Amino acid sequence: MESVHPTLHDVLQTIENAAVLAGRPRQVGLLAVSKTRPASAVRELAAAGQRAFGENYVQEGAGKARELADLGLEWHLIGHLQSNKCREAAEAFDWVQSVDRVKLVAALDQARPADRPPLNVLIQVNVDGEAGKSGCRPDEVMPLAEAVAAAPRLRLRGLMAIPEPHPDPGHRRASFRRLQELQAALAARFPGIDTLSMGMSDDFPLAIAEGATLVRIGTALFGPRGQ
Repeated sequence: MESVHPTLHDVLQTIENAAVLAGRPRQVGLLAVSKTRPASAVRELAAAGQRAFGENYVQEGAGKARELADLGLEWHLIGHLQSNKCREAAEAFDWVQSVDRVKLVAALDQARPADRPPLNVLIQVNVDGEAGKSGCRPDEVMPLAEAVAAAPRLRLRGLMAIPEPHPDPGHRRASFRRLQELQAALAARFPGIDTLSMGMSDDFPLAIAEGATLVRIGTALFGPRGQ
């Protein structure tokens, strides 16, 4: 850490404690979810050493990326991606974690600038089969992964999910475990699979226990929205 930021320090310590308990010390990264937060708040966390930030909306995230370009941050799109936003997303972000249908693959691949590294892609899975929720079905993961892996301007990295916010921790843990099993099957078939994005402010220690390599945290870092 480059400077003192108590909240970031506490979150990083909790992540590391959970990773140690899971037998994977120093193997879990933090994505600071900065949606709806001002660029000044991102700059403050960046000054404390945080490098990766997640945004839900393409236009909002692209604007922050431009405003904070001097910091050299890593930007992740974690919200639902509409096909008509693929060009802007492919140009503005380093990662898209919400690829859930084949239509997006070709659009992102064609739009990724040739002078940029390949766009890192996570496949979003609707692991609990919730109606109206983004994400592909578990049985659609492999065909979608094949399409991403075949796209020259994309790089398949793994899976992302937002399990049902069930009040029973055991229910959530089972959902995380199902996603980890999907990830293991994916890694057995495709080289370079190294990222399992799951877990948020209220359940990330459970996600880490079940194999998360990247947790997405907003409220625990920035406080409730509106503050």
